Amino acid sequence: MSAQSLTLPRWMDLVLLPLWNLVVALGVAALVVLAIHQSPAQTFSVLVEGALGSGRGLGYTLYYTTTFIFTGLAVAVAFHGGLFNIGGEGQATFGGLGVALLALWLSPTLPAAVMLPLLVLGAALFGAAWAAVPAYLQAWRGSHIVITTIMFNFLATSLNVYLLVNWLRPAGSMSPESLEFADSARMPALHALAAKVGLEWPSSPVNLSLVLSLLACVFVWWFLWKSRAGYRLRAVGSAPEAAHYAGIRPRLQVLVAMGVSGALAGLMAINEISGVQGKLTLDFVAGAGFTGIAVSLMGRNHPVGIVMASLLFGVLYQGGVEVSFEVPGFSREMVVTVQGLIVLFAGAMAMVSAPLFARIYAAFKRKEAQHG
Repeated sequence: MSAQSLTLPRWMDLVLLPLWNLVVALGVAALVVLAIHQSPAQTFSVLVEGALGSGRGLGYTLYYTTTFIFTGLAVAVAFHGGLFNIGGEGQATFGGLGVALLALWLSPTLPAAVMLPLLVLGAALFGAAWAAVPAYLQAWRGSHIVITTIMFNFLATSLNVYLLVNWLRPAGSMSPESLEFADSARMPALHALAAKVGLEWPSSPVNLSLVLSLLACVFVWWFLWKSRAGYRLRAVGSAPEAAHYAGIRPRLQVLVAMGVSGALAGLMAINEISGVQGKLTLDFVAGAGFTGIAVSLMGRNHPVGIVMASLLFGVLYQGGVEVSFEVPGFSREMVVTVQGLIVLFAGAMAMVSAPLFARIYAAFKRKEAQHG
């Protein structure tokens, strides 16, 4: 049995390999910190303390984590369907547009119990609709999904700018943002909910979208591994011709995969637009769609792994801000460099170490077989 043909056991693929990649990434980042004459121990200590050492820091970390869970799940669903969705930025932007239009139209007259579910539905439908066009072009016109989703990112951003500047911006305002939503369209913050039950929690942007993101993880797990629709989607992603021979329509599954993927990306807007900003703004996605690619790769395209990878990236984002303030001579650009290295080694190069682990595991199995 060759190492190349060996499939890693599930626990090694989902747990050991990502942990090893993270250790390598942190080691390389430590070398970069040393190269700029800073202490890796002090830098990483400040990073972890800033992200997890206080209630406020933890709140910000969970806020970033929520965003990355949505975008990571979006990439993972498309990946299981054999597609590489790089359009999370545009789908989230279009989802935010749907949230804003519904909130500006209905929130002054509807209570929160009705308005918030409508916003969630609107974000998902708008995100799915924006992803459906590249899916159609891929399935029926042969366009490459990577190219079309990248271009649709630019289209969504341009459309958002046009609507904000020419239609949604209040009269007399020079700021390209919409009117503020009514209170019924604001996703409750967790610190506000804690205060209602007598618990003290420092103010932070984390809100009920965190719960929504965890529910999305449960849905994706059920959909991909427990439902017939998910089985058909994974079958097409693994072997389109065999799936077609078995009676599954690959073209339809492209639409399903991208539709679910776009809906998950669109839900990211709930966290930012409804939970934090309370209005539609320019560039509220801020690269989260692309970060979701690294999150999905590091999380091995599984909801549990995506939650853990999202938490790691949340720590990096929030802790990086603290490092830039607390460590003398450590600029924001240096923080971004360290974050980029961790993304590179822990996300984009997630499978580089897989052959090494495969050889080790194959040697172990041969030894075990010899001793019978």
